[in-house]
Amino acid sequence: MLEILQNFEQAAARFATLVLIVPGLTILVVGLFIWLRGLSLRRLLAGLLGAIIGAICGFYLFSRNIIITTIATGIAALVAIVFKRLIIALLLAALAAAVCFTILIAPYMKPADAEASVDQDITPEQSSTLSVNESLQVVKSYAIEFDNKTKNACWQMPLYNWAIIAVSAIILIVPGLIFWRLSSALLFAALGTLLIYGGMVLLLLYKGSSPISRIADRSSFYLTVLVVMIAFGTIEQYLLCRDRKRQPTRKKPANNEPQEPQQTKQNWRNK
Repeated sequence: MLEILQNFEQAAARFATLVLIVPGLTILVVGLFIWLRGLSLRRLLAGLLGAIIGAICGFYLFSRNIIITTIATGIAALVAIVFKRLIIALLLAALAAAVCFTILIAPYMKPADAEASVDQDITPEQSSTLSVNESLQVVKSYAIEFDNKTKNACWQMPLYNWAIIAVSAIILIVPGLIFWRLSSALLFAALGTLLIYGGMVLLLLYKGSSPISRIADRSSFYLTVLVVMIAFGTIEQYLLCRDRKRQPTRKKPANNEPQEPQQTKQNWRNK
């Protein structure tokens, strides 16, 4: 997995500016907002996440049918908005399962020299500067390669690893439903942090500073920063993103409406 990312890092140095700058800035800004203020718009974000999941599932499960994918996207967004507490708990469980899956599948991802899946079309010439279409083609090639290797690694991974992934997801569903605000803050803080990392990586790839190799060389440091950012975002959102409940306001009586006489508390002096 690391070798694929490092090869992509080398190829990204020749990408067109728009391919890295525009997505990088967009992902970074969205990540900062979700990291700090995601809890205040949890209904909107839950619907958006549900729509994304519905679109992905509909696209791959129904043979890339656009009409069915659009219907699945709308239904998933509506369900996510109505049952937002359950969706938040399930998304938090899915995020935990995704983290465990990434850790457990890494040893089964074959090195680049063990397979002949990478051809000459993926790695362009060192001196060439790619256009937007050529850059997107290279990104697509690496995505297909990564997808193929992930599928092969899934078949090689033993059953007890899948059991660990399932347990890590299941044990978070009930706490996610009980401590809903805390789980929502944790989910949005984690998603925002991952988006911030992704946006920064894209921007640094454009600068040619090899961010993936640097993260791999100092993985413990960047992992600590990741955990601290998630913890800070969770605490900040849980404490500051409060629900604003509307307090009922008393209507002022009109001039022609009789006012109720005020009841005064009697004591021994006015008896």
